[in-house]
Amino acid sequence: MKIIINHSLMTPIYEQVVDQIKTMIRKGELKENDQLPSVRTLSKELKISALTVKKAYDNLEEEGFVVTVHGKGTYVSANNRELLLEEQKKEIEADLEMAIQKSRRCGISDEELKSLFEMILEG
Repeated sequence: MKIIINHSLMTPIYEQVVDQIKTMIRKGELKENDQLPSVRTLSKELKISALTVKKAYDNLEEEGFVVTVHGKGTYVSANNRELLLEEQKKEIEADLEMAIQKSRRCGISDEELKSLFEMILEG
């Protein structure tokens, strides 16, 4: 499993792990009943605390993406990839809304903002 941690991001490490595992599930790289690396193995591989990996796995389990079987491991649960995609769209929508609000606080007009978005999309 290829997870990349960016220590310079303001996003907590456990959230980076959660987001990347969700992306792997959405893309079909992780399928139902695939076993995730153990907490100890992944923490060594990523050179992060085992508690951080445990927090990521607990978060994924709370959201229904994985199931942990005591003494056996953590497995990808049956899930609806469309629901995951919808969740990610909502997160992006919230981020865009924050950007729009910030631009208005900074005095950027809607036309200037639209031009910026178009430039970014063409990028």
